[in-house]
Amino acid sequence: MIRVAIAEDHQSLIDGIKLLLEYEEDIEVVGTANDGEALLDLVRLKQPNIVITDIRMPKCDGIMATKKIKKEFPHTKVLGFTMFDQREAIEQMLDAGASGYLLKNSPLDEVLKAVRSVYKGNTYFDSNIKVEAEDDTNKKTKGLLTKRQVEILGLVAQGKTSREIADELFIGIHTVDTHRKNMIRILGLHGKGELMRYALEKKYNF
Repeated sequence: MIRVAIAEDHQSLIDGIKLLLEYEEDIEVVGTANDGEALLDLVRLKQPNIVITDIRMPKCDGIMATKKIKKEFPHTKVLGFTMFDQREAIEQMLDAGASGYLLKNSPLDEVLKAVRSVYKGNTYFDSNIKVEAEDDTNKKTKGLLTKRQVEILGLVAQGKTSREIADELFIGIHTVDTHRKNMIRILGLHGKGELMRYALEKKYNF
């Protein structure tokens, strides 16, 4: 059973998602919250597998809430849920440790796909968010990756382990591993060894 918590400051939207999920035999909504602090309390109490959270919320925004959730419960998967499709907002959620990103104007069926996908350990981007590779390898690839991912890629090129990277950047090892997985997917690579080869070939070992 996939245990889901939902955080959103518009109750009508919560009710819509809840209604959708409650008909699924493999999904249980364990609670909802209307602000970031209530979400943290809910996660500590119920320890869901998946958290769907708005980015802009009162008291504690979704980005900060995600950071705190991933620090306390690294195995809990977080899906960002917002009207914002700007690159900066996506980068901030991924840097915080989110496993995916959904837009509020997407069909509710996409929420189901996202929940099941991240539960299996995958990352999930809303189908309306375009993350595509470009031809001019190094310069344009840097535009694809977040600043944090470029930073991590440089350390990967130096042969550092996830633990060493986490210690150097003062972030969690799970966050580093999440970024590695995201980079492998975005760059169309296969496996951790390929990531180091790519980083060396594209001269990320600056």
